[in-house]
Amino acid sequence: MPCTVLSSDCLPTSALSPKRCAGLRPSASSAAARGRSSAARVSRPFGRGSPSRLSLRVEPAMARYRRVSRAVRSAIADRFSAKDSIVALSADVRIDGKTCLVTGANSGLGMAVAIDLARRGGRVLMACRGGHPEAGEAVRRESGSDAVEMLKVDLADLGSVHNLCDGLAKRNAKLDVAVLNAGLMPRTARRSTDGYEIMFAVHFLANRVLVDRWLRDGVVEPSTDAGRRPRLIQITSETHRSAEAIDFERFGEFADYGIRDGIRYYGLSKLHSCTFARELHRRLNSDGELRVAVHAMCPGPIASNIARDAPLVLKPILVPVMKLLFASPAKAARPVSYLCCSTEAGAQSGLYLHMMQEKQPGESAADPVAGARLWQASETLVRRHMPASASLD
Repeated sequence: MPCTVLSSDCLPTSALSPKRCAGLRPSASSAAARGRSSAARVSRPFGRGSPSRLSLRVEPAMARYRRVSRAVRSAIADRFSAKDSIVALSADVRIDGKTCLVTGANSGLGMAVAIDLARRGGRVLMACRGGHPEAGEAVRRESGSDAVEMLKVDLADLGSVHNLCDGLAKRNAKLDVAVLNAGLMPRTARRSTDGYEIMFAVHFLANRVLVDRWLRDGVVEPSTDAGRRPRLIQITSETHRSAEAIDFERFGEFADYGIRDGIRYYGLSKLHSCTFARELHRRLNSDGELRVAVHAMCPGPIASNIARDAPLVLKPILVPVMKLLFASPAKAARPVSYLCCSTEAGAQSGLYLHMMQEKQPGESAADPVAGARLWQASETLVRRHMPASASLD
């Protein structure tokens, strides 16, 4: 009887040895079955000569697994070839009295960053979708600090983003550090509340609106005084390097993609965020005076629930492999804490880190022409969604 053969990039190498593959060679009867007329296949859509129901279910799962497989290969390369160019901060580096906001702080990297900043004496604002009070309790418990507050924001809804900004402005909040961390990777295309592709909305546009409002409202106050100079940290991804150039002719238009193209659009959204950070650095420090330290970084592969995208049969293999090769959230938070707290990072702007390595961002992200175009194109969207209560001056 015919069998479904999986491609070599979907299985461990050992599973494709000559001995194991011997039983997968097509028989004469299966070859004859493939020769049936297309008319017969149409009349019997799940007959012998057509894909089985099982294969139709397996193919999407394999597409998702290939995405995971790429992450595993990247993790292996990073783990064994990377050399640190910065040093993790010692526990005695303090930020007592500094107000730090972290988006997406209810789990993973964001929570680990929130714990470390609170442990170092920072007053931490955890901006999360849905509030997640249990996450706030976990950060207080792990850090030993009560200076932790939960704020509700849905970055896929610009109305919610403006509500967060309104609340900060009304209480005269002043942010010393903001970590723009929140992110997601849907399996297929989804719209944000405002109709944008959701990764474009969350990874870029919401952050563009947040920073715009904070600067307008005085929540972030540029300063040449090193002790008062604010820091803005954009969490991005090395996938920005493989993204196609930003299409400004269709900027902001919804892209309807399937499961195979999710990683491509993820990389594109990270190109938006990385380019934004670079352009923000240029604009806030344009005359050579350092007023705001703007940095971007990729934390590298992090041990999380990414294995949910793998076929069930492979999860028992992938889960321990990822725990071995991927960094824990606490370890992945070290370079973020360096950018947030170190004297060296506060005395400069425009750094790009990949884990503990200082690098240059991809050419497209560093291009000042692309940065200026991104700023201008997104300014139209920022103004479109600006509430009447906010100043446009």
